[in-house]
Amino acid sequence: MAPLFEILDLQDTSLGQLCLRRRELLSRPGTIVTEVTLDHVFLMSSYHTESERALTELGMRMHDGDALSVLVGGLGLGYTAQEALRSDRVARVEVVELLDPVIKWLENGWLPTGDALASDERLRVTRGDVYARLLGPVERPADVILIDVDHAPDEPLEPSSAAFYTAEGLRGVAEHLRPGGVLAVWSTFPNPAFEATLAQVFERVEVDTVTWWNDLVDEEKVDTLFAARKEPAT
Repeated sequence: MAPLFEILDLQDTSLGQLCLRRRELLSRPGTIVTEVTLDHVFLMSSYHTESERALTELGMRMHDGDALSVLVGGLGLGYTAQEALRSDRVARVEVVELLDPVIKWLENGWLPTGDALASDERLRVTRGDVYARLLGPVERPADVILIDVDHAPDEPLEPSSAAFYTAEGLRGVAEHLRPGGVLAVWSTFPNPAFEATLAQVFERVEVDTVTWWNDLVDEEKVDTLFAARKEPAT
């Protein structure tokens, strides 16, 4: 029997040609993974989700409150949001997703996290540009904001998001956080300049790394997580 390989969705989007596929790993017979590519460039996989989950864990760890409102930038395969919903400290999770096809993936049950997300009444998915929202007027402040969209602060998917990573932009983002709120940002690369910029705006900054072994290519990968906490209310 031939290994499984199926294209679940293939769409032209504002960012490029977006593909959601499901396949059996040739080197791991019986292991089925879901993957996303953009213009044929690999973006993410259900096979390794360590850093997406760690982003949520870091953001939650830096906040000591309960009944938290969490805003997630980017749905992806759903692991960042799913990790937030695992916590009984979370009252609400809103995911802001730019691309309609990605939202449809969840609605169609194609995401590996789909059942868990769809069955949780605390989840809301909103169509929109999370960067434009966070750089604009405050609609509803959050306790924790998790951003897993761009490759890195200096490697955005679209030039328009570059303003988010500046001191001026981050001051605007901080207004979308309640006192003591936390912003956490995923990056595939370290960025000392962005760390320093966060320190200009926020009371406390932590940088963590997630090291994982990609056994499919026999290569060690290291992702970087930035987290910054707004000053608590006095």
